[in-house]
Amino acid sequence: MDALLAERGTILAAFWMTLRLTVFSALGSLTLGTVLAGMRVSPLPVLRAAARVYVTVARNTPLTLILLFTSLGVGANLGVEFSDRIDTNNFWLAVIGLTAYTSAFVCEALRAGINTVPLGQTEAARAAGLSFVQTLRLIVLPQAFRAVIMPLGSILIALTKNTTIALVAGVAEASVRMREMIEVYGDQVIQIFLGFAAGFVVLCLPTGLFFGWLSRRLEVAR
Repeated sequence: MDALLAERGTILAAFWMTLRLTVFSALGSLTLGTVLAGMRVSPLPVLRAAARVYVTVARNTPLTLILLFTSLGVGANLGVEFSDRIDTNNFWLAVIGLTAYTSAFVCEALRAGINTVPLGQTEAARAAGLSFVQTLRLIVLPQAFRAVIMPLGSILIALTKNTTIALVAGVAEASVRMREMIEVYGDQVIQIFLGFAAGFVVLCLPTGLFFGWLSRRLEVAR
């Protein structure tokens, strides 16, 4: 317990980094995942094939490898830089990796939601003169999002826990600080572990409760 109190500033900073990674990656994943879901149901075979290949590759590639690719491939080899500061640059490269991975799961969740929308609604929208993009934006996606609120919440919780792998991209978030503290306070391993585990529960449990409430409130009546 002494270690947790002595390093409380470091712990709070570590979880703040975890929270930032989660928020920015979630926003990126939701955006890219929505675009991919639209491509998966597009009338153009090329777009459907491209999205299918992306989702298949991303879902079946370990997140560690994707973060290594964004850190070494995109960052080191291609020279992509977001800032002169190494820690800021590593942060955004980690966000790109987490987004690239998580967006594939968001896409599949949304595609499942799209499949719950009655076909007659899309046919009526097209008959009324709406384009595919307009039909998707105005008719299909609003209902699809309401149908998959809980799966999206589960993906967000998984993303929060996946930020612990951001170490691969050089980002010092909560899991890194926990390891450093264990090395310094070797006699308080259990207390340190329980403290960090409680921190992740504080981050993830409200998310699950909120999405559960939101799902019940916005449930689509069929």
